[in-house]
Amino acid sequence: MAPPLEHGTHTSGPTRRSLLAGVAAVGALGAAGCSRVATASSTEGGELLDRLKAAGVVRLGIAGEIPFGYIDTNGELTGEAPELARAIFKRLGVDKVQPVPTEFGSLIPGLNSQQFDVVAAGMYVNPERCEQVIFADPDYQMLDSFIVRKGNPKGLHNYKDVVEKRARFATGTGYAEIQYAVDAGYKESDILIVPDQVAGLNAVEAGRVDVFAGTALTTREVVKKSGKAEATKAFAPLVDGKPHVDGGAFAFRPTETNLRDAFNVELRKLKKSGELFRILRPFGFTEAEMTDLTAKELCGG
Repeated sequence: MAPPLEHGTHTSGPTRRSLLAGVAAVGALGAAGCSRVATASSTEGGELLDRLKAAGVVRLGIAGEIPFGYIDTNGELTGEAPELARAIFKRLGVDKVQPVPTEFGSLIPGLNSQQFDVVAAGMYVNPERCEQVIFADPDYQMLDSFIVRKGNPKGLHNYKDVVEKRARFATGTGYAEIQYAVDAGYKESDILIVPDQVAGLNAVEAGRVDVFAGTALTTREVVKKSGKAEATKAFAPLVDGKPHVDGGAFAFRPTETNLRDAFNVELRKLKKSGELFRILRPFGFTEAEMTDLTAKELCGG
């Protein structure tokens, strides 16, 4: 996720996301093969949930980022958000989920133009996004981490270190980590922007940069097979001088509060039973990334 700027409170665009090869083509086929569920309604809170039940399918906006939401090598939709969507929407009476892949920066515009019904991409909740969409409560929380050369020769553990040691810094397109680095004093024009964490790993391994910043989950997963790079210990970036923990969630059109509220009811049940963690664990999530954060908190009250 996510990515969503990617996971942060200062975003104005996309987040840590980029499409996997072939995803756009799959999305085009999927979008062409489904009928659009109309959402215009005079009913307070929206009628989308009823319409989805009648249609038997919900269209998920995804951004092709492992492990948040992507098409696997077999052409199947998977990821933490799609698998959670399957569980929750089934409980809501909607048996089928259909992917609509797009670039991360197009998720909110695509949602609000009814290209799909919900954003299922592990999107970070932040105040700027909260002005455009409504969020369910977060299904996970996340800290940051760096990809560095083995042994971390420059001793880079946070954004202050990056600035003070004049490290060559990279992060992903639209990532919240861009703003975190800038807030720490790094010159934005000096940041190398790459498509995703795989490209970031490659840049570190090749010596083009000293460090790549991403989520703790994506960095620790991507370095597992690397003989040249490692992930640093997870840390909380500073926002307004205070440690900040991000949370990723599903996003809905502002008119669809009934669907958002029903989704939240089922999400809380999954959290309480432990089923949420069982759904997310195969994608690299740990118990430390389970959360009781609310969308209201992350939206700024």
